[in-house]
Amino acid sequence: MIYQITRLEDAWLDMLESSHYARRIKSHYAAYALKYDFSRLYSVVYDGNTVGVISIFNASMVISNMSGCVFSYDMINEIAQFININMPYSVELDPKYADLLADFISDMYTADNRTEFAFKSSGKIPELDVAECPSLDSVFNILKTSFPSIADSYELWITDTSHRVRRGLSQSFLMGDYTTATIQYIIDKTALIGHVATVPEQRGHFYARRLLYWIGERLTEDGFDVRLMARPHRVTYYEEIGFEAVGHDKVFELRKEYHLK
Repeated sequence: MIYQITRLEDAWLDMLESSHYARRIKSHYAAYALKYDFSRLYSVVYDGNTVGVISIFNASMVISNMSGCVFSYDMINEIAQFININMPYSVELDPKYADLLADFISDMYTADNRTEFAFKSSGKIPELDVAECPSLDSVFNILKTSFPSIADSYELWITDTSHRVRRGLSQSFLMGDYTTATIQYIIDKTALIGHVATVPEQRGHFYARRLLYWIGERLTEDGFDVRLMARPHRVTYYEEIGFEAVGHDKVFELRKEYHLK
């Protein structure tokens, strides 16, 4: 059975299996706890024991099993029914369950391959003029040129990003007035890089590469494991910067014909 969580001991989430999915769930809870309808947690319970946790944050769903627990066929079937009821835009979970889940939800969702990368430090931070506490409006002005969904959601983006930055869960970097990258979460000494963008008129000068390499070295020096997630067509790009593929998964996205339902 799947139950909404209304009360939670903070340390309880530390029982999740160590993974990107658990860290994302922890980041949602660390940012908003259980105070808002747009950020909800659910427990997956089998034989009276909690075997997993589901996070719904805005239009995304992330699923993680508890450490030492495995989702059975029946559990994935129930999770699939939960997905069909809630119809999130995207679904992420451990890749070992992806093919089974696809059997249940492929009529409504497509599955895109993704690679997880870890930064391999050389121990040398290059000299680069990077703002580590930039104006978020300046960051947004660059991001909106590369991410159309963000361009139409300024208030949502600025509210969530500033909220996470104040709590030490996120950080943005700005190089000049043309390239930016944002740490999507800083959880369990792991930092996930996302939302990398350069304004169109400055592309082709390797600014994003230089910034990503600088961030990787800077955060590694501070004791963080630096990660990022990328679709297949970007794999060689990140390998050339100094990232190494450490895993592969699938992201399920709602088919367009269901977006307005």
